[in-house]
Amino acid sequence: MENLRRLERFTLNLPASIEIVVESEEHDQEVMNLLTTNICSGGAFFHTDRPLPEGTSVKIDLVLAIDELKKLDGKQAFIKVKGEVVRADSDGMAICFGSDYSIKSM
Repeated sequence: MENLRRLERFTLNLPASIEIVVESEEHDQEVMNLLTTNICSGGAFFHTDRPLPEGTSVKIDLVLAIDELKKLDGKQAFIKVKGEVVRADSDGMAICFGSDYSIKSM
């Protein structure tokens, strides 16, 4: 089977907090703490036995250990990005990242 992906994927297990984006702030937000299975600049796959439905808008906080990256101060970088669930199956869910993101070192 031909690989149709345009972006190179990396097998990385990065910790992530995923929160559903809702219009009303009245509800307590459930936060899913998951690991990426693989990731690229356009999105990531998260292994879970409770995937969110396709089309769900989410906020994602990824944690990247930067001990090897001496250019940045701190020990971790937090990447905040919004995205949308584009595929959900029994193994987990694929989330496509939006173009608006921020990176902060801690």
